Amino acid sequence: MLALKILSIVGARPQFIKEAILQRELVKADGIQEILVHTGQHYDRNMSDVFFESLSMREPDYNLNIGSGRHGEMTGKIMISLEDIMIDEAPDIVLLYGDTNSTLAGAIVGAKLKIPVAHVEAGLRQDPKDMPEEINRVLTDHASKYLFCPSLTGVENLAKEGIKKNVFFSGDVMYDLFLLFREKFDSKIATALGLEAGKYIVVTLHRDFNVDRREPLKLALASLARIAGEMPVIFPMHPRTRKRIAEFGLEDMVGTLKITEPLGYMEIMGLVESSYAVVTDSGGLQKEAYFAGKRAVILMEDTGWRELVDCGWNALAKAEELYDRVLVADKPKYPACVYGDGNAAKKIVDILKP
Repeated sequence: MLALKILSIVGARPQFIKEAILQRELVKADGIQEILVHTGQHYDRNMSDVFFESLSMREPDYNLNIGSGRHGEMTGKIMISLEDIMIDEAPDIVLLYGDTNSTLAGAIVGAKLKIPVAHVEAGLRQDPKDMPEEINRVLTDHASKYLFCPSLTGVENLAKEGIKKNVFFSGDVMYDLFLLFREKFDSKIATALGLEAGKYIVVTLHRDFNVDRREPLKLALASLARIAGEMPVIFPMHPRTRKRIAEFGLEDMVGTLKITEPLGYMEIMGLVESSYAVVTDSGGLQKEAYFAGKRAVILMEDTGWRELVDCGWNALAKAEELYDRVLVADKPKYPACVYGDGNAAKKIVDILKP
């Protein structure tokens, strides 16, 4: 007998990955029906379809095909479609992941329809406060009934804002997924590129403050080229970054870098696990690098994963500092068990189910 209907909302790469592991636990639980909505925020096949395929996720029940656009335009379109779906489906819980426009849209619509909202990856806080992701996560947390924090830092952040009820240190579902799929990580790309284990750098860059203006992007590419003079740099390039490099006429600056198309989870983690270190502005990858025992140098002013910087494992850096921060002589001691024990998804489902 159906006891609980959960409407899960995804729209971007990090959410597909989190949903993949929660989906496995929801299927195991008796009396739970999951309705999966894909907003289409990431619509390129390499940023969307490949994740459903490689992570063995079922097809969404709804695909909104929203695509790109200005923040307000995108969020508004998603809200309009989600409101119709939530009214028709009448779920008991709206399940959200992370900090995208899809997350915020789901939180607002769910809260206004008086449907309990559950936020996976709650409690992250980051400067500057006008970052779209920071705005989305703060508003989502304050609209949510259930808040699942990947680290104790998240619990502390919520308490500072007066949010203490239904706050849980669940651990990180991304760590669950890492442990589940680790034996299947794909190292073929490293082999095909002739990369030697432990002697190359993996790079991803896509944030607006790094790639949407010519000078910051030029500085970052110059530093990466300098690193490439010492150690191979492999760069799975986001469509946004590729577009800006062409727009700004910076193609000559990436000639020494090993450029690939965006990669699926298995491929990117296969590269990371055999790398020397990672350079990124991705919230997810800086943490996935930690799971794999690799340092990440983060091209941002701040990070939502402050605990990894505070303990000295990861490092924040400006573009001109990348070379010195990446190629270090002495690596710090690895901090264990920051994100739970690898059973976050089960803990979340156990809390949500009747």
